[in-house]
Amino acid sequence: MKTYKVPLQCPVCQQDMTIEKVTCHHCHTSIDGHYHVSKINYLPAETQYFIEIFLKNRGNIKAVEKELNVSYPTVKKYLDDTIVRLGYQLEVEIETETTSSNEDPIQLLKEGKITVEEAASLLKKKGK
Repeated sequence: MKTYKVPLQCPVCQQDMTIEKVTCHHCHTSIDGHYHVSKINYLPAETQYFIEIFLKNRGNIKAVEKELNVSYPTVKKYLDDTIVRLGYQLEVEIETETTSSNEDPIQLLKEGKITVEEAASLLKKKGK
């Protein structure tokens, strides 16, 4: 049986739609009500795919990089975009999982492990 993604926005007025009936296709039991879906369901398909890959790899950014064949900054951008799309604010992140206080921010930037903004913050923190 082919499955389709539930339309969550009205094709006419673009307002949120609700799910009011669920049915078992095996025994034909139906339950009526008003059901809420996760805000993840409202995300674009590519963002849902990123979340799936991120979770599958237990948040290991290096593994996500390899699987998606993208750079570290790209994975960080996808992650930041996902956080914002879910309605959360990004906190300023100076130390990343790949940076410790004794690593050279310039080298990390050259290797693509941190963004320009992160390198600038680290340099400022170190007083360079």
